[in-house]
Amino acid sequence: MNWNDLNWLNPPAKASHDAAGLHVTTGDQTDFWHGTYYGFRHHNGHFLHQPASGDFSLETAFRAAFSQQYDQAGLMIRADATHWVKCGIEYVGGTAHLAVVVTNGMSDWSQMPLPEFDGQLHLRLTRVRDAVWVQYLAGEVWQMLRLAYFPPELVVDAGVMCCSPSRAGLQIVFEKMALTPPISTEAY
Repeated sequence: MNWNDLNWLNPPAKASHDAAGLHVTTGDQTDFWHGTYYGFRHHNGHFLHQPASGDFSLETAFRAAFSQQYDQAGLMIRADATHWVKCGIEYVGGTAHLAVVVTNGMSDWSQMPLPEFDGQLHLRLTRVRDAVWVQYLAGEVWQMLRLAYFPPELVVDAGVMCCSPSRAGLQIVFEKMALTPPISTEAY
């Protein structure tokens, strides 16, 4: 992956890359959310992306020391401000959670605690026709976190995202990112 070939939506406070990966420091009170329950619309999170067409898989491995409410990092696909999916770790109530937000007009949010989180996560998002599969690596096995509808006619950008809704200064290292033909989801 050549990080220089990608584009930022909302560049972060600080970003650089070296042999260890992409180092990002978030800006103040950044997030992606659209309406539901809370009423607010935030579209100022950091998203480093490239165009992605048809069916594909997007993978990353990243490290971060999450410590503040709603700190988050992971993957994202985005068509526009009202059609996107973000997934990864979100820090809620003092615990790291695997979380997915799907926005098709309005945002929804699903999460599950990950008490064994050691600071690193391997994550995969696969788009096939009208579906998005979100998986995480548990030991040697890819586990499904969510299967969600996403409009198949929408052209998207795909990449890594990070946000810190309650502060500035979350530091993340994205160790890799790969956009490939879709990895089979037939096991589900």
